[in-house]
Amino acid sequence: METVQLGQTDIRVTPLGIGTWAWGDKLFWDYGNTYGEAEIKKAFDATLDGGISFFDTAEVYGLGESESLIGRLMKETGRSPQIATKYFPVPWRLKAETVSEAITNSLNRLQVDSIELYQIHQPVSFLMSQETLLNALANEVTRGRIQTIGVSNYSAKQMREAHDILAQKGIPLAVNQVKYSLLSRKIESNGILDTARELGITILAYSPLAQGLLTGKYTSVNTPVGARKLSPEFGREGLRKIAPVISRLKRIADQYKKTPSQVALNWLICQEVIPIPGAKSAKQAQDNAGALGWSLKPEDVQDLEEVTRPWLS
Repeated sequence: METVQLGQTDIRVTPLGIGTWAWGDKLFWDYGNTYGEAEIKKAFDATLDGGISFFDTAEVYGLGESESLIGRLMKETGRSPQIATKYFPVPWRLKAETVSEAITNSLNRLQVDSIELYQIHQPVSFLMSQETLLNALANEVTRGRIQTIGVSNYSAKQMREAHDILAQKGIPLAVNQVKYSLLSRKIESNGILDTARELGITILAYSPLAQGLLTGKYTSVNTPVGARKLSPEFGREGLRKIAPVISRLKRIADQYKKTPSQVALNWLICQEVIPIPGAKSAKQAQDNAGALGWSLKPEDVQDLEEVTRPWLS
């Protein structure tokens, strides 16, 4: 399987990863009701069987259960994908020591000695400065408990500041994980994508299928379960608005004998970013893997760019 470099680090990962927000999350994703650990294990195995070995999680996903699930599955199966997880800057974390404690807890839940990519989940700095936080993470790289550092949801300015702080320690900022899909293209117009390319920072694209909208399976009568059902994007007017995009995706998918979601993911790969779609079942994991091993023609990339221009801002 081809691999891509994370920023200017020595870490290389598969061109597509898997996001595990839904693994253990009961509030938004209905974990424990419509699916559970058995389905997650099948998704875990199918993801690795499909050649994808880069898993993104966070300490707040399922209040730690996502990390714990991955840890249990790695131990039970003897399979060890590359792991990215995240630190959440909650208000009561005031000192650098709390960063070390958070990493210890993640390592314990994941049952590993070192984490390939450790990210700051949000750019919150009203109690602990970014310099204090990033220097604490730099120390953890030196200790070997994390191998490289990333951020998430950072603006172009915040990303540049983080990059400069780490550069003083001789450590590259590897990634900025942001929302990016055909239905969420703001990073192309607000400077994030351009700044990342300038600084050699990889973009990880979360919600690359717009929480399922780009699969084309939802209609006014077939709505998702959980909190997504309350979103206006899944309502009649929201679905009407995206109908031209879904129609174009389906037409292109038919030409390549692929699914709409595989085309949407491949479009992101063509932008030289790493999409991290979720998977709650083996079928979804297999569909994700189908986005690899081929590439859209330039004219189809342009076709999708044109039909989704309303989502640039």
